[in-house]
Amino acid sequence: MTITKNRNAYYALFSRLFLQEMDEETLRNMQKSHDFENIFQNYSKWEKKDTKSIQKLIEENLNVDFTDITILHLIPYESFYTREDGMIESGGDNRVISFYNDYGFRVDLDKARAVSPDHIGIELEFMHLLTKREIKALDDNDQKAAGELKKLQKEFLQKHLLKFSPMYLINVYEEARTPFYKDAAKALLEFLLEDYAYVKETV
Repeated sequence: MTITKNRNAYYALFSRLFLQEMDEETLRNMQKSHDFENIFQNYSKWEKKDTKSIQKLIEENLNVDFTDITILHLIPYESFYTREDGMIESGGDNRVISFYNDYGFRVDLDKARAVSPDHIGIELEFMHLLTKREIKALDDNDQKAAGELKKLQKEFLQKHLLKFSPMYLINVYEEARTPFYKDAAKALLEFLLEDYAYVKETV
């Protein structure tokens, strides 16, 4: 149960980081986490963050970097990496939608500020939903449902997230201007690979 709760928390964290710009409340809450310095090792040692107010740091550095790595210079959409023409599939032909529909996951693209449901942040949020449902099944002592949910997580990682996220996250690591998003990209890639190994072994 503890492992599943930790997985759920990490999927929530990384989904938030890659879907929206940073805000002061979120950053302060993150910094209170016991594992913040383990995930954001380089950011924690970054001298520039100690020379500015948290508001200025967010406005002048973190959110500028976020815009670069998710909108202007890099493309965080699965279809961009998997389609031969390199286009983003925003319509009903997007393969990820069938997964979402089967499990009642509805995407509000305006709220998510995304143009397609195969945005990495949305796919991470779907994994957050699946792990949350696994926790509920374990709480209800429904081992069969928990096992089926873990199988689905393995399938989704294999068929979707791991099909493109390593390429995208390596690009983020190389292109990001701040240690914050370099650390986030590195930590997320390591987490996804480790999580896939875990579900593959335990499914």
